Amino acid sequence: MKVLIINASVRNERSYSRKLTQLFVENWKSKYPLDVFTYRETGIDSIPNINEAWIAGAFKKPADRTEENQKALQISDELVQELKEHDIYVIGTPMYNWTIPSGLKAYIDQVMRINETWKFRSGVPDGDYVGLLENKKAFILSARGDTGYGENEKNGHINFQTPYLKHIFGIMGVKDIRIFSLDNEEFGGEVFEKSKDNIFSAVQSIE
Repeated sequence: MKVLIINASVRNERSYSRKLTQLFVENWKSKYPLDVFTYRETGIDSIPNINEAWIAGAFKKPADRTEENQKALQISDELVQELKEHDIYVIGTPMYNWTIPSGLKAYIDQVMRINETWKFRSGVPDGDYVGLLENKKAFILSARGDTGYGENEKNGHINFQTPYLKHIFGIMGVKDIRIFSLDNEEFGGEVFEKSKDNIFSAVQSIE
C-alpha cells in the first residue's frame, strides 16, 4: 500500500497534529512494514492559491489547453496524480478559527479538479457529484484547542474543520474516512493529558 501523509500545521516541533501523524506512521510501519510513505507539506511549505490562469486551464478540455494553461496547472497536476497513486490518505491538521489552515485549503482547491478527482454524473452541472478517487481510505487526525466539537455537542455547530474535510474527500470519492480528534490543548494540565492519552491510544490501535 502507498500512504500519503498530509501535514497542515504552520508549527513544527510544537504541533500536536504532526505528533499525531508521526504516531500514525510509527504504528502503521510496525504493522505493515512493506508499505510506502510519501509526505506532502501544506503548512510550513506553502501551496500556491489558484488564480484566474488556473481556472482558465482547469475548465478547458485537456486537448484544448495551451502551453500557458498547462503551466498554470503544473502543481495541480502533480498533486492530483499523487492522490491517484496512493491508497491511504492521512491528514494531520490543527483547527484554526474553527476551520482548517489556509495552506490546506489551498491544497484542496488545487486537487478539487473537475473530471480529474470528481465529475458531474450527467456531464453538466446538476448537483450530482461523482468521485473519481476509487478504493481509497482516509484518516483525519485533528488537533483543537477547545472541546465539544462532535455532532450534537456544544461546539458542534462551529466545527468547520472535520465535517468539511469529510465532505470534500467524500465528493472526490473517498467514502472510508475515520476521524481522530485531540481536544483541549488550550486547557493544558490534567484535562489535556487525559485527552492526549485517549487519542494517542486510539491512533496506536488503528489497523
